Amino acid sequence: MRLPEPRRREPEEGTVPMINIVFLLLIFFMVAGTLTPESPLSVDPAASEAGEAAPEDPIRVLIDAEGRLALGDEVVDGREGLRRRLQERLEEGPERPVEVKPDAEADAERLLEVMDDLRAAGLERVRLITRRED
Repeated sequence: MRLPEPRRREPEEGTVPMINIVFLLLIFFMVAGTLTPESPLSVDPAASEAGEAAPEDPIRVLIDAEGRLALGDEVVDGREGLRRRLQERLEEGPERPVEVKPDAEADAERLLEVMDDLRAAGLERVRLITRRED
């Protein structure tokens, strides 16, 4: 008795491994591509030994190594521009915390001038941003 030859099956396309690869790429780009807001000035903060978590949605003042100032995401023209823009921001939300992030190479006098301007604007509590020293 002669049996018929079994029919050869066409190899199935490997869609499951392809789907796995697509999901892995998706996860990779989601993790690797976390979006952070672009800072208007390049600031490398000084190191500190202790610290705590920053509050959400603060008003952030940046001081770069050359002494230029930025409030939030825009560069301001000197101390007078900082005072004017700060008053506008505080009118919008007077309870928002204010943070000052100076560059490690920034002049200490410039930092003190900015702190005086913040005090003159009526702020009593200002947070100084540093990077944690490991």
